[in-house]
Amino acid sequence: MVVRTPAREPSGPTIYSVAEAAGVSIATVSRVVQGTGAVSARTRAKVLEAIDRLDYTPLAAARSLAVRQHEALGLVLPELEGPYFSELLMGFEEAAAELDLSVVLTLVERGRDLDAARFARLVAAVDGVAVLGGLLPEPVLRRATRQRPLLVVAGGGTDGFEHLAAENTTSSAALTAHLIDDHGRTRPVYLGDPGIAPDVRQRFDGFAGALTERGLAVPEPLGTGLREEDGAAVAERLLEDGIPADAVVCANDEVALGFIDRMTTAGVRVPGDLAVTGWDDIMAARYVRPGLSTVRQPVRELGALAARRLHERVTGADPHEPGVLATRVVLRGSCGCPEPARTPAAPTP
Repeated sequence: MVVRTPAREPSGPTIYSVAEAAGVSIATVSRVVQGTGAVSARTRAKVLEAIDRLDYTPLAAARSLAVRQHEALGLVLPELEGPYFSELLMGFEEAAAELDLSVVLTLVERGRDLDAARFARLVAAVDGVAVLGGLLPEPVLRRATRQRPLLVVAGGGTDGFEHLAAENTTSSAALTAHLIDDHGRTRPVYLGDPGIAPDVRQRFDGFAGALTERGLAVPEPLGTGLREEDGAAVAERLLEDGIPADAVVCANDEVALGFIDRMTTAGVRVPGDLAVTGWDDIMAARYVRPGLSTVRQPVRELGALAARRLHERVTGADPHEPGVLATRVVLRGSCGCPEPARTPAAPTP
């Protein structure tokens, strides 16, 4: 016979202390935390401020932690559109399934105010949380780490947080150096907004470092989003400006493919007039012509590592894998290199 020891009531803040601090009823606090029922914006703000100030964790989550029911992991992403986020999610889900854990996914759009109650519900419902770097404010992350194991994925290192990522700066510098040293490009520009995400900033840092090392001026980045239409929009701007560059280092492959499509439609030769590189090595990069020179990063492996590392943190096990995964420069025709021979796909059994 299995005997379960009843969970002890939490010694920290309770729903009653939150209600008292906010000057509302416990029913109102419950509606804010659960996201049910009508609550005025003013009252909601008072309750959220009290929750944050008291560092309140909903009772159900405290009980779950006390009996060590490690059954779910949380993942916070900005979207699922595009190959990067779908690969990251698939890796995370596959590893979680191998550990017999479920996944609770929350989408928080970049640039929009965080629904603090919604994030609190996620933290309360899982045993550990992985958050994409640059997505949530640091104070929100710090509060979550006091309640659950938390990892920052694909973000810059920040004191107090464990962070998992694919390497960015060294490979970006190597790719930029290749354009300059091997193809004689002296006016490269960076297509991407370093402020949009830590990994995009790290890629710009590698780009800038390679130029500085060779005595070349570092131009301002051509800030943009990370989708194909953003690449096409920047291409339009460069066409209007007379293309004051001879190479474009793009923050990811989607931007690069949109950029190349618009340029070639306008009669610009890639790589003859303009060398172009990307980042990620998505499937389309291998099959467009010219093939896209890029950097291959193990996105699915990064997602799987995040799930495994969270499980290690929850169970108290020592980590078995490094926190930074290696990336690799892949050279194809878009930078001026010969196209590599295609490897036939393996037949389906």
